[in-house]
Amino acid sequence: MDQQRIIMNFTTAPSADDIEVIANEVLETLPEELLEFCDALTLQIEDMPDESLEIELDLDDPYELVALYKSGKELSPGVESKVANDDDLLILFRRPILDSWCETGEELSQIVRDAMIEELGNNFEFSDDEIEEMSRRHYQGML
Repeated sequence: MDQQRIIMNFTTAPSADDIEVIANEVLETLPEELLEFCDALTLQIEDMPDESLEIELDLDDPYELVALYKSGKELSPGVESKVANDDDLLILFRRPILDSWCETGEELSQIVRDAMIEELGNNFEFSDDEIEEMSRRHYQGML
């Protein structure tokens, strides 16, 4: 077995650092269709979407946003920077992820994986069927 897996057991809620470890492991094994878009991708873990983001995205409930992709060229949705920061950013929101984990009872890494695949897939205009297939195929490859 040449692939190392990190197994985490939690007695307290996973921290932002714990989620980051999981997300980095998932990032290394994303489906090929998505990996080609992730050369300059930076992961960031935040507890919750802030109030300005809630207003900007017109969120009814901040717990409905588990991940958000931001292009390095984009200052805010629809506004591109003239000085491009090459790093694209994928923000994962810890509390909504943990809420989903508690509600579904699914493995935490699966929830993070699905959130990343869905957000990246939507951003790069994959169809819902393609995203579902990537998520299913990716999950099976992680077992």
